[in-house]
Amino acid sequence: MNVLIDKFDVFAGGFWLTLQICVLAAIGALILGAVVAVLRISPVPPLRAVGTTYVNIFRNMPLTVVLFFAAFGLPALGSNADFLRIPGLDAIFSRLGTDLPYFRFGLIALVLYTAAFVCEALRSGVNAVPAGQAEAARSLGLTFGQNLRYVVLPQSWKASVVPLGSVIIAMIKNSALVGFFGVVGDLSQTADQLTSAGGYAFIPVAIGISVGYLIMTVPLGALLDRIEKRQAVAR
Repeated sequence: MNVLIDKFDVFAGGFWLTLQICVLAAIGALILGAVVAVLRISPVPPLRAVGTTYVNIFRNMPLTVVLFFAAFGLPALGSNADFLRIPGLDAIFSRLGTDLPYFRFGLIALVLYTAAFVCEALRSGVNAVPAGQAEAARSLGLTFGQNLRYVVLPQSWKASVVPLGSVIIAMIKNSALVGFFGVVGDLSQTADQLTSAGGYAFIPVAIGISVGYLIMTVPLGALLDRIEKRQAVAR
């Protein structure tokens, strides 16, 4: 167990990098998932078809395959995901601005994959809103966009917040895979570095890595439990 003390800085660095990619992926997935959810419930059939196709593809595809296409397919297409080098943001999340693009590739894969589940969580919240609310809004002359903005979405968030939290927790755990696709320095890469190159025993290293993920997921799970209990009391 001395590895947890001797290599604390390595564990801390891996935790910080994993936390960065999880925060960025969560923000990106929430934004993209919301857009896809709007497409899924759009009254325009072609838009609905686009949203449905997106969800069916990414929800039924293994994350490892999505990561594979992002890590090896994007370079083959001549892209290194430079569009994620957003001025100001790359100062906070320094890996966005480095010449090693695998952090950005892993981020893209996590966002694309998780957005499909975010979409379905949001859509379940929309379906929980009584149909009479939307019908009343339409009778008042509100457009589809106004209906979503002022009537449906404000009510659907309450029903969606717990499923969305569960999706984010799953995404945090899924982020362990990005280290095997070239993201150097995250928690999963830290385990490989310490056991293979460092010669440390696997069990203590695995315990340290597990603690890192638990630090991110347990507080979020506790928050979701509290929100769920408050919603139950309110009902």
